[in-house]
Amino acid sequence: MKETNYNDTFFGKLLAFAVLLALIVIVLGAYTRLSDAGLGCPDWPGCYGHVTVPDKVNHAEFTRPLESAKAWKEMIHRYVAGTLGLLILAIFFIALFGKTRVKQSPVLPLVLVLVVIFQALLGMWTVTLKLSPVVVSAHLLGGLTTLSILWWLYLNQRRRNDASMGEIIPGIKFWATLGLILVIGQIFLGGWTSSNYAALACGTDFPACQGSWWPNMDFTAGFHFLHEPGKNYEFGVLDAAARTAIQMTHRMGALVVFVFLLFLGLRLVKSSRLKRSGMVLIVLLFAQLSLGISNVVFALPLNIAVLHNLVAALLLLTVITINHQIRRG
Repeated sequence: MKETNYNDTFFGKLLAFAVLLALIVIVLGAYTRLSDAGLGCPDWPGCYGHVTVPDKVNHAEFTRPLESAKAWKEMIHRYVAGTLGLLILAIFFIALFGKTRVKQSPVLPLVLVLVVIFQALLGMWTVTLKLSPVVVSAHLLGGLTTLSILWWLYLNQRRRNDASMGEIIPGIKFWATLGLILVIGQIFLGGWTSSNYAALACGTDFPACQGSWWPNMDFTAGFHFLHEPGKNYEFGVLDAAARTAIQMTHRMGALVVFVFLLFLGLRLVKSSRLKRSGMVLIVLLFAQLSLGISNVVFALPLNIAVLHNLVAALLLLTVITINHQIRRG
């Protein structure tokens, strides 16, 4: 008897929609951050004390002047993120009370709910701590963790006949796991670069930096992870040497990840079962490299910078898919 495909159930469709919504939240977050609208609303969860962006503000209560365009970018991001949170709560209750039907343990959905709660706190701290790089980077990782768990849950609903999966390359599980770790590390470096406004620390010079292959850099200051109370981190507080250290580390990390994932992708295309995933990995890898270089040489255009964040998320999902396929086999 053919096994039921749970992608056609309500739960599978709900997970697919949640994944799409999580991607939208990540793109909106990147757009908000890169358009310098992270403090468009200086309070949380409202905006200047309102549930929507007000026409005018009480300057005695809020010293930050109202910029409606930035405020709406921030609030739209919050609205969509809040909708995703409610959707995730529904996913948890469905897994909890309908586990015999959806064949999903409620443990991972519960973890997802806890991640979302902490993510909401990070969103609040992003505002109250004035765009602290530690908090902003953690908020980015939290969003991608939410996306990753949703994607893993979605993949769990897929049912295949193991006999038709084809062979698994010996030792590939270790390399796929290492690839996932490298991608997560590189995403953190990207978030750290963005939150410290270090994307253009080398100007538009590539592959060199400021006309040198090893410019003046301060790694100690660049990777100081402690938050300093009372400091406003909007537009960055680090000097040029610290920002250059961050940018160069991000570039070196990108080179390592590119070479490793290219090697992994070329190995995967030799497997009948993993060939498609390997090809997708290679395509996304070259797209991400092109976008990263374009960010520098074209001085960080907003559309390219946002797309760079989206492709990073898709690259992460691809590596997660590969790991899921290997463990499923």
